[in-house]
Amino acid sequence: MALGHRLELRQGQGLVITPQLQQAIKLLQLSNLELDAFVEAELERNPLLARDDGPAETERAAEEPAERATENLGLDAVSDSAASSQMDATPDDVSPGERATGDGTEARAEQAGGQIDWSRTGGGGSFEGDDNYEGALSRAPTLVEHLTEQLVVAGLSAARNAVAAVLIDAVDEAGYLRADLLEVAERLGCGLAFVEEVLTVLQGFEPAGVMARDVRECLALQLKDVNRYDPCMAALLDNLDLLARRDMNALRKVCGVDDEDLREMVAEIRALTPRPGAAFHSDPPQTLVPDVHVRETPGGLWHVELNTDTLPRVLVDQRYHARIAKGARTDQEKTFVSDSFATANWLVKSLDQRAKTILKVSSEIVRQQDGFLAYGVEHLRPLNLKTVADAIGMHESTVSRVTSNKYIATPRGVFELKYFFTSAIQSSEGGEAHSAASVRHKIKGLVEAEKTEADVHSDDRIVEILKEAGVDIARRTVAKYREALRIPSSVERRRLIKETA
Repeated sequence: MALGHRLELRQGQGLVITPQLQQAIKLLQLSNLELDAFVEAELERNPLLARDDGPAETERAAEEPAERATENLGLDAVSDSAASSQMDATPDDVSPGERATGDGTEARAEQAGGQIDWSRTGGGGSFEGDDNYEGALSRAPTLVEHLTEQLVVAGLSAARNAVAAVLIDAVDEAGYLRADLLEVAERLGCGLAFVEEVLTVLQGFEPAGVMARDVRECLALQLKDVNRYDPCMAALLDNLDLLARRDMNALRKVCGVDDEDLREMVAEIRALTPRPGAAFHSDPPQTLVPDVHVRETPGGLWHVELNTDTLPRVLVDQRYHARIAKGARTDQEKTFVSDSFATANWLVKSLDQRAKTILKVSSEIVRQQDGFLAYGVEHLRPLNLKTVADAIGMHESTVSRVTSNKYIATPRGVFELKYFFTSAIQSSEGGEAHSAASVRHKIKGLVEAEKTEADVHSDDRIVEILKEAGVDIARRTVAKYREALRIPSSVERRRLIKETA
């Protein structure tokens, strides 16, 4: 067979995911904070993007002086190498949370001969214009600051102070020491006994129980502080697992006390705090901001709308683009302007499409779970991604991305969108299936209604009650749901009711 060259034309189909399409898919699963960080990075990177803060801002952006061109693009005032480095920054290089951090302080210092005007930068030395000065003075100290203040007046040697500073730095917000003493000793080049001596001093600081390495040691330190740590208490602390199981008979034998003494000891333990550092200042928790709002209309229907406060609004500055496009001379400058314009248009369209997709998915979830909104968790229906995807004509993976890290505000509270996707439990009467969340709610209600020992239901009895209500569920499933709700067994619940009676 002879070998030779020839040309063939073949036609085929293939799916190619472009970098922009990958980024658009990624935008769907970003939370509102991550999306804001991503858009902020794009605003710093792309000179053709501007925030849409209203008509006044739009007009101001359109009428900016021509100096902005040389500042952002460097068409005449910077070298070709600088323009080339800007062109290398494509949307694919952006990561969520990436922000520009330069504030020009160093440049101002060089221009002033190395001296920084702190009254302008907001640093120490002048408090003019510092609106947070009063807040900084009134802020409660953190646990580390509180311990450091006590260390200053403790009168330790320089070596012990160095070890103590390392140990204090390893304290978590609850007041527990999260450092291995042997590792600290090796790192600081001292003996383990020396580190333990310093730790003993620190464990005498306020609040009582701080610098403990576990719960038992934390409670023991608090008991020692009030002179209530004796062999019986030590035995009780060594068997906290029996106390958690409320096995009082075993505790009496271990501690060697009678019923009255044991009750007093348990009451003292319950009066202690397992988190001695919780009373001190820490970073405030992040407020949960919903992405979607749902409200009931006068006609009994549900109105779904996006929370526009969480959506970054950007626009393409058309006038500025026309101005700098005319001023571009080299091929590099023209390419940079063209790429920036295309990227800006893509981002605006992607943000709009993302908002429409979230609204579409949320509206379908509300339609499916209208019973929950109207009557409560017992009417939460079984729902999966495929049901929603088929109803709105999207792929399951798209629905999964949209419902990740997104929250919806309803008259019954704020929930993650994934909360409404629950597994189905078949009805014993052949009717509509029940959601797992509604079944767990029913189990919790049965347990909360138990007032006396005779009212306590075993898992088998709960199965029977649920079957009478039309829920076909196995005993092991009831036990699994009960443990997930942190509900003790029927034996422990009877014992607890007996103790509190």
